[in-house]
Amino acid sequence: MEIPINYNPPQIMHIDLNSCFAIIEQQANPLLRNKPVAVAAYDSPGGMVIASSYEAKALGIKLGVNVREARILSPDVHVLTPDPEKYFNAHKRFKEVLLKYTNDVTPKSVDEFVIDFRGSRALQAGRSLEDIGMQIKQDIKEALGEYVTVNIGIGPNRFLAKLAAGLNKPDGMDRIDGNNLREIYAGLELTDLPGINVRYEARLNIAGIYTPLQFLDAPVLMLRKRVFKSIVGFYWHLRLRGHEVDMIKFGRKSFGQQYALAKKTQDKQELSRLLMKLCEKTGRRLRGQDYIASGIHLWLGFENRMHWAKGKRVRADIYATQDIYLHAQKLLNEVLIPARVTNIGVTVFNLRPANPQQLGLFDDSRLDAKSLARAADIVNDRYGEFTVVPASMANMQDVIIKRVAFGSTNDL
Repeated sequence: MEIPINYNPPQIMHIDLNSCFAIIEQQANPLLRNKPVAVAAYDSPGGMVIASSYEAKALGIKLGVNVREARILSPDVHVLTPDPEKYFNAHKRFKEVLLKYTNDVTPKSVDEFVIDFRGSRALQAGRSLEDIGMQIKQDIKEALGEYVTVNIGIGPNRFLAKLAAGLNKPDGMDRIDGNNLREIYAGLELTDLPGINVRYEARLNIAGIYTPLQFLDAPVLMLRKRVFKSIVGFYWHLRLRGHEVDMIKFGRKSFGQQYALAKKTQDKQELSRLLMKLCEKTGRRLRGQDYIASGIHLWLGFENRMHWAKGKRVRADIYATQDIYLHAQKLLNEVLIPARVTNIGVTVFNLRPANPQQLGLFDDSRLDAKSLARAADIVNDRYGEFTVVPASMANMQDVIIKRVAFGSTNDL
């Protein structure tokens, strides 16, 4: 069954903070404004750029370029390492601005929000979304700083609002609805559509679909049976026509941490110390979201480009940092290390809510590991990360430092 295009007035807004990390650094330091700025995971030559200012992007310094390449492209580039607390604070102030307009505000990442104005008093007052968007831009400048800009997209569903937000960067505002949808699609490539990567593009090409307009006009049966070979094809049929299919929230599947070693090593004792901190960070996130796990996975990457990985399910609850570390260390003991380790990561999975839970024999006693873990988390929340840590993590303040997870706001 072919679904018609949605011509209802748009009530969804997507807001994207332009070059988030870089522009926040430029706002914080006026001497960096109008200059090429690159925020890199590490400031060593091999450190990868994770964000760059528009001045840097114009010189070819983009995501994935390393610091060495960035300095070749522009000897004057200012390379900074991430300051997560600064970005988290900006995220919080960003959200506070949006909540003045409606309670239906959904963070998509540290620098992106979706606002659903259906039922909002702001629209009921007779204002257009364009007028509200201009006011939001001004409010964000007042809350985050005069140098900060955002892109705003307006659409009948989340997909088209996000597409509109990316049309004219930086500091743009665009609207896509049933009236101009075909015109917008005519000027785009398939990979310009949010969610269409080169793998999906290849699938579409095999079916004879090479442009967004051809994608829009493709029969729903073709999308379901030939291209995506699942219900996903029907969802794309709806999405492209402005109908909402992206409001479903999926449950959390796992928590994990990984680390690229600044000093590569084959020393298992040093790897155990790093593993303990990874387990502590993983445990803090697990407990912070009120989950218990019963599965654990460990992986290592080596200098010779080989890797090792193994996971297992366990019968006992995985909750305290010591629980995670015990099982992760058992896995580490199994590894035959063929070369220096370059990367290490730990993940806990098979999650279930921590509450309600069955009481154990030693619950609420001095042997209750869960209570001890919660007590340590309360201290660390109040006095700062890693105030209370296992002895094996002593003097590791500058190792495996806090990072901003792209595309996730679960831990903000």
